[in-house]
Amino acid sequence: MLKQSQLRSQFENTSVFFACGLVGKANEYGGRELKNIALGCKGFMVPLTPGKILTCAYFNRPTVQVARSMIGKYLVRVIDGRILAGKIIEVEAYVGPQDKACHASKGRTQRTEVLFGPPGVAYVYLIYGMYHCLNVVTEREEFPSAVLIRAIEIDGELIDGPGRLCRALQIDRRLNRMNLTTGEFLWFEDRGEVVGRGTVGAHPRIGVDYAGTWAEKLWRFRLSTVTAPTRTGKTKK
Repeated sequence: MLKQSQLRSQFENTSVFFACGLVGKANEYGGRELKNIALGCKGFMVPLTPGKILTCAYFNRPTVQVARSMIGKYLVRVIDGRILAGKIIEVEAYVGPQDKACHASKGRTQRTEVLFGPPGVAYVYLIYGMYHCLNVVTEREEFPSAVLIRAIEIDGELIDGPGRLCRALQIDRRLNRMNLTTGEFLWFEDRGEVVGRGTVGAHPRIGVDYAGTWAEKLWRFRLSTVTAPTRTGKTKK
């Protein structure tokens, strides 16, 4: 077995390192801090990225507040050892069983059970039989709420639409119910970018006309410096 000094030398300049039971605590650290405490331990590979992983406590807040604050954060995905990080450009909030646009408004089912669980967990579902949508559960348990990730930007390239971003990041129902706060395979990061309130627009949600007055809620948030394409399709939550 390699000694800690050897491990430190071997992985000092790489994008991955070994962790020993630290994935559950990865949300408390970022960058070199996590690397320094993890080197020399057994276990599995944990990606080294420059941001701070968003915690369960971050998502255990009012959904609209969480949604607005996620603009400018990063969605990070590990695929075959390669790290992809997309800056979040657009999200939508879905708040509780009274919100007629939220899946939970139709009751607690096998599909929506995850929405009633702890915050910070992935809710991935399929629409039109071909497009996956990624949500992160918010607020307290038993109050079904979530934020839908609608658009991200990777290396200056806009990936607009929940189905497109899931395809680009290889996100499907196999990741449903995954804990997004542990730094494994898929998570959210704060990389310290400041997004002024004036640069985030609030709009009605897309494709929820069936929700009556709930369709008028300005619960879709988008970075206003990024031009949105003409909306022609329907993407239900």
